[in-house]
Amino acid sequence: MFRLIIICGLVWFAYKKLKSLILPGPRPSQKVSGQNRQVIDDVMLQDPFCKTYFPGRDAVHLRIDGKDLYFCSTRCRDSFLAARIKS
Repeated sequence: MFRLIIICGLVWFAYKKLKSLILPGPRPSQKVSGQNRQVIDDVMLQDPFCKTYFPGRDAVHLRIDGKDLYFCSTRCRDSFLAARIKS
């Protein structure tokens, strides 16, 4: 009986090891947490002025009236501000 438990344990360990080598996914050292956010690829955002989508890591941030807005470039941000002043 004891041999069966040891054999089952070794088979399970080998299965887990092969699975982690074959299947993609985060490694235990790359678990997503508040401190290790670089594992997440990135979030796509839509520019409120030109309506294009872009990676959030490249965003130009602007806070207006308590709202956070993200733009694809400084040109779009400046155009948004100019259009807002005109209206």
